[in-house]
Amino acid sequence: MVGVEHPKYQERPLALVVARADSTLTKEDVLSSIGSEFAKWQLPDEVLFVDEIPKSSVGKFSKKDIRAQYKNIYLA
Repeated sequence: MVGVEHPKYQERPLALVVARADSTLTKEDVLSSIGSEFAKWQLPDEVLFVDEIPKSSVGKFSKKDIRAQYKNIYLA
């Protein structure tokens, strides 16, 4: 999860999930899975299924690139 710009709340969490090709995983599955770990207000408004998550040159998730790529997801 990464925080991205939101018009009302300034920033909201966005979950990016890389699922196997044969997976039947849904947004609801992801939210119910993490629901016991986070408070309701901390849960993401969106769960996006992607082929890959951008990484930096050292192999870590690049929050900067993720935020840039999905900066308008809550603004639309």
